[in-house]
Amino acid sequence: MADTLDFGFHPNPDPMPADERAERLKDPGFGTLFTDHMAMVRYTEGKGWHDAEISARRALSLDPAAAVLHYAQEIFEGMKAYKQADGAIALFRPEENARRFQRSAERMAMPELPEQIFLDSITRLTEVERDWIPPQEGGALYLRPFMFASEAFLGVRPAKEYLYLVIACSVGSYFKADAPAVTIWASQNYSRAAPGGTGAAKCGGNYAASLPAQAEAIEAGCDQVVFLDAAEKRWVEELGGMNLFFVFDNGEVVTPPLTGTILPGITRASLIQLLRDEGLTVREEPYAFEDWRKDSESGRLLETMACGTAAVVTAVGTVKSADGDFTIGTGGPGQITRKMRDRLVNIQRGEAPDPHGWVKHIG
Repeated sequence: MADTLDFGFHPNPDPMPADERAERLKDPGFGTLFTDHMAMVRYTEGKGWHDAEISARRALSLDPAAAVLHYAQEIFEGMKAYKQADGAIALFRPEENARRFQRSAERMAMPELPEQIFLDSITRLTEVERDWIPPQEGGALYLRPFMFASEAFLGVRPAKEYLYLVIACSVGSYFKADAPAVTIWASQNYSRAAPGGTGAAKCGGNYAASLPAQAEAIEAGCDQVVFLDAAEKRWVEELGGMNLFFVFDNGEVVTPPLTGTILPGITRASLIQLLRDEGLTVREEPYAFEDWRKDSESGRLLETMACGTAAVVTAVGTVKSADGDFTIGTGGPGQITRKMRDRLVNIQRGEAPDPHGWVKHIG
């Protein structure tokens, strides 16, 4: 079975007019302004990956018995293409997305997409859609690779046919530009993942299960929800879509460990390296919710950072729960949060040296 494929290109016969696109790029929002094209590859058991193409973004036709609709075999990734200071376009650590996509596929009993096909699909689509990158600060092309079981059958077994696609949308800031820090709700009624489950896979079911807790957060006036471990409801795990870091007054930083219930974030891994580059000690170890409260109230904990592809790095200012609220530091971004965000963003956008070779230029 082929590890590489040639992508055919079929231009959209009715693309968005350039003047309309330019107007909409002034305020693209997040996740609603989609580009003209998409990438698609098919998989058939016994034949492997085939029929790779870049073509017009369009609606899909699915049989009502498609396995994804009944047994939720589906995975996805999230990543961004950035315009560099010199006008070139670049991706940030795309090979890590490709490898995580493979790990997610393995967990969900799906065929693993070869790394080079993944990289070629996002590279080709970005080249075609480069004019969709918003010009303003914080603008990027958000890429959504995803795969689902398309075989029509009713029976509990791994499917034999799959579709892999990449769609793209123009995006600005994930959170409101005037929000210096986010407020989060500590969920005590819901769990995101349990040991032995799918917490380390980037699959839609994990996010669907988190939505009632996110609804609680919104009702409580919060931006995001933080989940505790399923077994003891004691240990901090992650937000609905971001990893967490805790910065202490002794120069140490703690982040919850990857034990199978937390998504191994690429931004998380990058922050661990950048913090260590700064000479800070980073420990991957459990951190109790009650310690989070006590350390915030005593002043021992200076900052809490949330990180992910969409939001990059943002400060957590206030934590709310049914047992009362607490504020971290001044309630706004601290020195380390601001520094790490600037360092990461500047590397991604080619405005600072890239000592670890994370940025991949594509023209």
